[in-house]
Amino acid sequence: MAPLKLHGSVLSTNTQRVLATLYEKEVEFELVNVNLGAGEHKQEPHISLNPFGLVPAAVDGDLKLFESRAISQYVAHQYASKGTQLGAAGNGYATILVWQEVESHQFDPSASKLVWEQVFKPVFGLPTDAALVAETEVTLGKVLDVYEARLSQSKYLAGDSFTLADLHHLPNIQALLGTPSKKLLDSRPHVSAWVASITGRPAWGKVLALLPKFGRNMAEAFGSMLAILLPRVKLEQVEHTRR
Repeated sequence: MAPLKLHGSVLSTNTQRVLATLYEKEVEFELVNVNLGAGEHKQEPHISLNPFGLVPAAVDGDLKLFESRAISQYVAHQYASKGTQLGAAGNGYATILVWQEVESHQFDPSASKLVWEQVFKPVFGLPTDAALVAETEVTLGKVLDVYEARLSQSKYLAGDSFTLADLHHLPNIQALLGTPSKKLLDSRPHVSAWVASITGRPAWGKVLALLPKFGRNMAEAFGSMLAILLPRVKLEQVEHTRR
């Protein structure tokens, strides 16, 4: 059987989310690069895989999928017998779903906004909106207060095992570690320990190794790699999406 094909870009936090899942599950796959600088995500053949013109998209046999969290969920269940067990049964599964929703609806909107303001905008020569950053840090801080309370009770968000609920946070957390907003993570001891644990996983290290010159400083990696694409890259083409 042909390996799963992941169509995306290592510049995309959403693609990174799926890559982390594939590495955790030890699933054979082929990464098909989508050149964001050339606008390939807005053109055929990619637009047939993701009608919204975003990355990533995945093809596994006859199945075509888009939306990073849906793809990672599919991989975790379709290949449940392989690699890291990222799910659970019964009430444990329900708890994972709760924290996956928290990541998507509570954590990601603010985290993505901070990454956009502090990582991506400077690359395009756009000024960081300091007032918006300060306001968003307050919002994310309140979310992380809930995380701090939760993580005082268990090592990971859904219990004592690493699951998709934790994995889905990895791209934006890694990006935040290269910004002044890192203080929001460092100032909460249980959150800080959780961040160290999940970013230190070998599977995530393999994702970061796709940016070999920059190691774990993803902010530097994004900036340097996007700078290579400029001036061909248009602001609307990168689309640091919140999906």
